[in-house]
Amino acid sequence: MPDTAGRYRLTLVIDGRTVAQGWWHVRGTAERKFAAEVGGYGHRDGVRITLVDTETSEPEGMAVTQAASASG
Repeated sequence: MPDTAGRYRLTLVIDGRTVAQGWWHVRGTAERKFAAEVGGYGHRDGVRITLVDTETSEPEGMAVTQAASASG
């Protein structure tokens, strides 16, 4: 049975919680969505945005920001 969700999966994780996922059949569309997520959330601490080709399990893109460290 073919994968009707789409080949490319984008996942947005904030502070360890998955808050959004999307699937697209067309790589160009998925890459545009990935770039938009990086632009919209990439400045925040504790964010991980991944784009994966589900047919190969290879990451197509990843953006990670580190949580701000507490100074004492």
